[in-house]
Amino acid sequence: MTISTATVTLADLTRMLRESAGEEEGVDLDGDVIDTPFIELGYDSLALLQVIGEIQREYGVSIPDDAVVDAETPGALLALINSGRTPAA
Repeated sequence: MTISTATVTLADLTRMLRESAGEEEGVDLDGDVIDTPFIELGYDSLALLQVIGEIQREYGVSIPDDAVVDAETPGALLALINSGRTPAA
């Protein structure tokens, strides 16, 4: 498995959210959502765990499940993902 060193962007994250959990009607993920709480975007913790699994597979990073709970916005989650670029075991 090749581990990507690319930074995960908001576009990457919104693509994975759509692929994993769909998009809530009336929510525009292409808008300015970086600081919008996931709950307002229609995503619960299960949807986020699915996205984290996809990020771990696609980018080869390891993100503890409990850390994901504290990341309440796309911006916070991206900061967590990109700051802790620890290769997955």
